[in-house]
Parts: sequence; C-alpha cells; structure tokens
Amino acid sequence: MSYNETLFARAQKIIPGGVNSPVRAFRSVGGTPPFIARGEGPYLWDADGCKYIDYVGSWGPLIVGHAHPEVLRAVNDKARDGLSFGAPTEIEIEMAEYLCRRLPSMDMVRLVSSGTEATMSALRLARGFTGRAKIVKFEGCYHGHSDGLLVKAGSGLLTFGQPSSAGVPPSITQDTVVLPYNDLAAITAAFKEAPEAIAAVIVEPIAGNMNMVKPKTGFLEGLRALCDRYGAVLIFDEVMTGFRVHPGSAQGLYGITPDLTTLGKVIGGGMPLAAFGGKRAIMECIAPLGPVYQAGTLSGNPAAAAAGLATLALTEAPGFYDKLAAATRALAQGLQDAAKAAGVAFSATSEGGMFGLYFAAQAPGSYAEVMACDVDRFNRFFHGMLNEGIYFAPSAFEAGFVSAVHQPADINATVTAAKKVFATIR
Repeated sequence: MSYNETLFARAQKIIPGGVNSPVRAFRSVGGTPPFIARGEGPYLWDADGCKYIDYVGSWGPLIVGHAHPEVLRAVNDKARDGLSFGAPTEIEIEMAEYLCRRLPSMDMVRLVSSGTEATMSALRLARGFTGRAKIVKFEGCYHGHSDGLLVKAGSGLLTFGQPSSAGVPPSITQDTVVLPYNDLAAITAAFKEAPEAIAAVIVEPIAGNMNMVKPKTGFLEGLRALCDRYGAVLIFDEVMTGFRVHPGSAQGLYGITPDLTTLGKVIGGGMPLAAFGGKRAIMECIAPLGPVYQAGTLSGNPAAAAAGLATLALTEAPGFYDKLAAATRALAQGLQDAAKAAGVAFSATSEGGMFGLYFAAQAPGSYAEVMACDVDRFNRFFHGMLNEGIYFAPSAFEAGFVSAVHQPADINATVTAAKKVFATIR
C-alpha cells in the first residue's frame, strides 16, 4: 500500500469522505487522491514523493506559483507581529485601497475569509438595499455553499428553486430563481414576469464551476441593461476570475461595471481571504453604518492580507498577463492538436490564466452542453495524465489554471504526455 493510500484510509476514519472539501475525494474520477506534501513553482510533490506539473493551483489562487519567495517573505514578516487580533490593522486598509484602485467599480470594500462569505454577504446586502426578496442565479454557476444558493440547476423560469443539498428546506430557496447561463431571453422574461421582485442577479462573468464557459456576446451587457431598467443589483462573482483573466478581472476584460463584486482566491495568494465591494450607496447599508448585518472574527487577517498584497503586486510586472495568457493558450492549443491527431473528440478554451478542457467537438456555451460532454473519457484521460505526472482538476466540471511560473518546457511536457494518453483512450 502506498503512503497516499495509507493516509486516505486513515483520513476516512475521522474526516467525512477523508477530505475537507468534496471534490478532493476523487469520487467523480475514482481512485485514491494524492496527499500533497509540498509545492514549489508550478510543481507539486505528494506523500509518496511523486512530482506533478500542477494545473489546479489550489483551485486558482496561486497565479505566481507555489511558495513564491516574495509571498512567503511577506507572510513571515507579518506573522512575526502576531497572527490575528480581532481588531483593525493598517494592512486591511492597504488591501481595501488596493482593490478599489484596481477595480474602479468598487467605491468601498469589506474583507472576509472565504468566497462563500463574500457571495452570501453580497446577496444579503442587495436584498437589504433594494427591499426585495428574489435573486437570480444561473445553471452551473456556483456561488458558495450558503443555503439559498444550493439550488438544482434547471429549475426553470420563475419557478421555486428546489434544494440540491439535504438540510436545506425548500422555504430557504423559494426566492432563488435559476435560469440558463447565456440565455438572455430567459432573464428578460423573468424580469417582465416580476418587474419589482428581483433584488439581484448574481453571475460568474466567466463560469468556472461547470468547467469553463465563456459568456456569449451581449449576455453580460444584457444583464447590465436589465438590472438598470428594473432597479436590481448586478453582482459579478469574481472569486475565480478576479485578477486571474485580466488585470481588471472579467469586468475589465468585458468592459462591464457591476454594482457589487465578490473576490477571493488570487487576492489571498493561497491564504483564506475574500472580499465584496461596490457602489458606496450600497456598501453603506452594511453594519455599523446600516441595517444589513455582517461580521467575521478573522476577517481581514493580516497574514492573509500580506500574502494577497504580495501576490497582487507581482501581477503588476510588465507583460505579466500577456505572458500568462500566451502560456495558457499554448496549453489549450497543444492539447487540442494532440487530441485531433489521435482522433479524439476534444476541445479546449482559455482566457488569461484560466482554461477549460472538454471531451466534446466544440467548447460548450451552456450547462446542458457541458453535461453532454464525455465524462467517462475525461476520467480515463485524468488518470492517464496523473500517471504521467500531470495534475489536472479531478472533475470534468472544473476549470484549470496556469501560473506565471509555468515554463514552455512544462507546457511541452504536458502536451507530450497528452499525446500518449489520448492514444490510449480513443
């Protein structure tokens, strides 16, 4: 038995499923997950000493790679002064000022510890600001595991959402409307049906939790226009896309100004840090200024803020995003070419340092198209690549990530491994 298998057996006795976040258990792909011992640059080493080229990057935060010396230095310097105080610190202000400077849509921002906290708080704030109850989300978009957002995809136009998790009463989700992603006609009809009931529309501007799905031309612009027309709050969930796909995040890439934005992942540099922010008139409804309550003992943790600021400063280097995007495109194109040569139906797409892989003839544009991809073939591809030392996300429904420290040699090694694996799964 390998040490990974030993650890997994030990973990399952005391941790539900042996993991602290479900996708890590490898249930969708099968097998034993590698237990990671350390990371450096674009690489991981597991408990058995196996080395991998990593395209998960802690699910997106590690845009400058694992254990970057400048990030580690910033954390160590800050940690010497203490890990947490439950009181204001100057570095919280520095982070808030930085985020508002990089994202002009933000007049004010509040720091929290997780993306789930950020989206949950932004939705409560939108409801408090508008005095309305209903929220609109889209099929396949994940906004954290708060009760009101755990709704089955495909619940239909203006029908009550049905919970997709045990322990969530239907009454909690009855004001959650789920519509097809990239379907502007559906949300137009929803607003016409209930013009004064919708408090907010929340959307991943580039979906990353049903694999990667880009917005169709006009979709985000249409959401902005509808929210303006009907007085609803437009929330961009940029927990994943924030500073990952463009210097100005997805909103900068597409030139759309949301009312509220949620951030996470990259802004923490690998440590627990997230944020929500937006228009001053909305943000001033948050306690202690307003009646919408939100709090967190570890919010704005100084060591996490130090990691985030050091990471974000590195992304401002000249040509950073151009180089990152070029490496990610090279990976996507190389994998497509390898699949085509092997006669495997496969497509890939990318934006900035984010990519999607699909066992389908073309990249999907909706949840339904994602669900039509060949999951069994993905699972065989995943394990084949893992055996070759390439670590992709262990699910056909997750986006992947390239870091600024992935070199051409890493991309070439990945494509070479893929040629071998594609030949075995035709």
